[in-house]
Amino acid sequence: MFRFSHNTPIEFCDPLPEKVDVVVIGGGVIGISTAWYLLKHGLSVLVCDKGRVAGEQSSRNWGWVRVTVRDADEVPVAMDSRRCWGEIANSLDEDIGFTQQGVLLLADNEKEMADYEDWMEVAAEHGVDTRLVSQSEISKYIDLPDKRWRGGIVTPGDCRAEPFKAVPAIARRLQKRGGLIREACAARTIDIEAGKVAGVVTENGRVKAQAVVCAAGAWSNMFLSNHQIRFPQLLVRGTVVRTATAPDIYAGAVGLNDIFVRRRQDGGYTVASGMFDHTIGANSFRYFCNFLPSLGSADDLHLRIGNDVAQRPIAKRAWSGDDTSPFEKHRVLNPAPSKGGLKKIRKNLATRLPVLADIEFSESWAGMIDATPDVVPVIDQVATHPGLFLASGFSGHGFGIGPGAGRAMANLVAGADTGFDLSRFRFSRFSDGSKMRPGPAI
Repeated sequence: MFRFSHNTPIEFCDPLPEKVDVVVIGGGVIGISTAWYLLKHGLSVLVCDKGRVAGEQSSRNWGWVRVTVRDADEVPVAMDSRRCWGEIANSLDEDIGFTQQGVLLLADNEKEMADYEDWMEVAAEHGVDTRLVSQSEISKYIDLPDKRWRGGIVTPGDCRAEPFKAVPAIARRLQKRGGLIREACAARTIDIEAGKVAGVVTENGRVKAQAVVCAAGAWSNMFLSNHQIRFPQLLVRGTVVRTATAPDIYAGAVGLNDIFVRRRQDGGYTVASGMFDHTIGANSFRYFCNFLPSLGSADDLHLRIGNDVAQRPIAKRAWSGDDTSPFEKHRVLNPAPSKGGLKKIRKNLATRLPVLADIEFSESWAGMIDATPDVVPVIDQVATHPGLFLASGFSGHGFGIGPGAGRAMANLVAGADTGFDLSRFRFSRFSDGSKMRPGPAI
């Protein structure tokens, strides 16, 4: 795996245009996917990223492209995203490891099994090809050493891809189609004229645009707060490992309560546990009340003291387009993997998948996941700033849902029918008194 840092050579360095129809801030899966579909509307687009395309979570995630057990309101977008992934993969000159091998989730207790049975109602409503797996059927899918498993669900239509390959490959194709992409080009501020968005001011200069899409992932809160836009968003760190070549256990992705395994192109597995950690900072206190409803779904969340550079300090200091912004000081979030997380992965493998208990960990890494209070994203226009759109807060679901969400956002920007009911993902839900309804955890 290739892990991005601020020292990674710049690949995308298109000239900064004077004007485009739309500027997309952020070169992750959401930003690149949005730009992909904006071009299909015939709109000119510039993607600018402070660091590298897919430099953060878009290249560090598990690589699952799933509909299984998503929030009910995400399901239509996720189903469309599976289709979009297939279309995009077929249009590329590069192999991104996209393949349909299914997702299998097993339960080792009655409550978890009951939750899966409940989700079957969602699957039936939307025509998802998920089916229940009885205890006696488990061996048809995966060979496990004990009989603790009560059963589970399987979705044959779910897919997987290689994150460190996928988004850069899509970006290269986007560039060939006429999209402009510029790395190491932080968007400092939004340019406002007559109360409307008129473009952005980047560290390399000003770009005029009719619309701006903020798809800045972990940095969206900081960017928006500089414009007095309150977006409750917190970050959690997830630790992941890549194994050496390993026996064939399951060709797709499998979740075994507290260990998650995905087959890789290279013959190994990407493995993660359900353990995440959050660094307490100023935003933790700012948005504490917002996040209270979702604390119950954070089964294995650990709090830590440290320095989270993506959180605004207690003493807010605004910057202008002429100032060096925080984004230029921290090009790529490249956190170290959690030692506790690595121990948990090793322990859970030994307990759940003994065949992999002693497998070599060839590499480990971590990524920062941006979460909202209800664990679903914002896909909406910011009403107080006409021309500003927000696609962020994907809460660990972004890679799989990315192309579908990008298509919906592009339609929204272009004034076309999105094809979905996006009311659940409206930005105003954090300020209009709506009761938070947390979706499934990461």
